[in-house]
Amino acid sequence: MQRYMWSMNGNMFWNAQPIVLDYGDRVRLRFINETMMNHAMHLHGLWMIPQVGNGDENPLLHTINVPPGTTTDVDVVADAEGGWAFHCHLLYHMEAGMMRKVEVRRVTGRRLARACSQG
Repeated sequence: MQRYMWSMNGNMFWNAQPIVLDYGDRVRLRFINETMMNHAMHLHGLWMIPQVGNGDENPLLHTINVPPGTTTDVDVVADAEGGWAFHCHLLYHMEAGMMRKVEVRRVTGRRLARACSQG
């Protein structure tokens, strides 16, 4: 028997590149839980806003439960610079690879010019 490894988007923590967000961006993350277990997804330093149909009244959460066999969308506003842990709060899932690093970076003039020239 082989040990089961958990991942995010098929990437285990030790093989994954950071998820890079530009400061001030609002991004939508989609959690697709194809397993038979709950996953309490936890993002340090930033708020997740689950899209539950209440518009501006949607809650702000650091942890969102993604039940088995479901899809959950959350918005994240990248309003805190730095490197942040993003993982399943079930620690044995996190320790087995279900973790990523989120980096929030300010867009500098040089990076902005390069991004604009690329399309």
